[in-house]
Amino acid sequence: MITLVLTNRNRDLRIVKKCLDSLQQQNTARFTCFLVDYGSDLDYLPELKVLLLQFPKITFISCPVSGQLWNKSRAINIALQQATSEYFLVGDIDLIFSPNFIQKCYDLMTVDEVHYFQYGFLSQKESLLDKEFKDYKVDFAGSDEVTGTTIFPTSALKKLNGYDEFYHGWGAEDTDIHIRMKNAGLKVTFYDQKILIKHQWHPKAYRSKQSQHPFQSQLERINQFYMHQTLQSKRTVINDKLGFGKETVFSEYEKLDQKADSDLRLNNSQIILEALFAQMDNFSGETVQITIEKVSFSVLLKSRIKQLLGRKYLSYIPMENINNTILLQIIKTYRNNPYRYTFDRQKNIITLIIRF
Repeated sequence: MITLVLTNRNRDLRIVKKCLDSLQQQNTARFTCFLVDYGSDLDYLPELKVLLLQFPKITFISCPVSGQLWNKSRAINIALQQATSEYFLVGDIDLIFSPNFIQKCYDLMTVDEVHYFQYGFLSQKESLLDKEFKDYKVDFAGSDEVTGTTIFPTSALKKLNGYDEFYHGWGAEDTDIHIRMKNAGLKVTFYDQKILIKHQWHPKAYRSKQSQHPFQSQLERINQFYMHQTLQSKRTVINDKLGFGKETVFSEYEKLDQKADSDLRLNNSQIILEALFAQMDNFSGETVQITIEKVSFSVLLKSRIKQLLGRKYLSYIPMENINNTILLQIIKTYRNNPYRYTFDRQKNIITLIIRF
């Protein structure tokens, strides 16, 4: 059997339906499917659940991680931990699959090989149409650098602890697992004899000053350098310290809505930030709310005058730098903890509620 996992966060339901419809039209039923929703907005989820009533064979997993960074790797690994099939297939919710796609996976797979598939990208206009798979006109074909849909021997993927959950945001985690599979001695093959997957156009989520969603401006570059180090070090097994595919426990996330055990109100001093990171190691079994607010211009001016006079002063750092530092600390150490994070760039206030 094949287990397919699709991951989602707030994707247009029209796009979701086309993807799931294409799976219902497969010429073989020898597969199971998980749809892991990782942190969609609360007003989006009821509509998604209504849609899924049309697809009763799909196993739905909802992770209450709204207000967290996107972590596709963890979403995939949650399904991987439950998979008992011989093969494990990773896809995306914005795809349309050829009716013979699953059968082709069976035709290709062996226990020591990994296969991934070429995409045919649809234009915005074409994506809005309702057609049979064969009738969608491809705008352009993806290269072998597009690594989003891959089928693995399940045991081999579990042996490497799945996808690397360090990767947050978008990109690099798909290529990373190919690198580690090759490092482990498996053959990784790109299937481009025929386009069996078509990618629906959708707008990219650009960041704006109005957005309060978690966003680390250096993360894509960090991911790329991290991936290159995986290649250079011939890394295979990852996620050893924090584990992989840990389920989100609703009861723990509900505690984020209750009164915090500790309420820390801080400013953007570099020394205060360093003290905060040291203090975080001391919390256990409690909810902590951390609010960081930029100091006023007058405070900055007084600090500058003290510096010029050779007196003791506090050094203040930009809020964007603090944002990046805190989010990176969460990724490295606390990514499995229930947390919610916002950065109001208009008011220069960061709020983190985290369960230790």
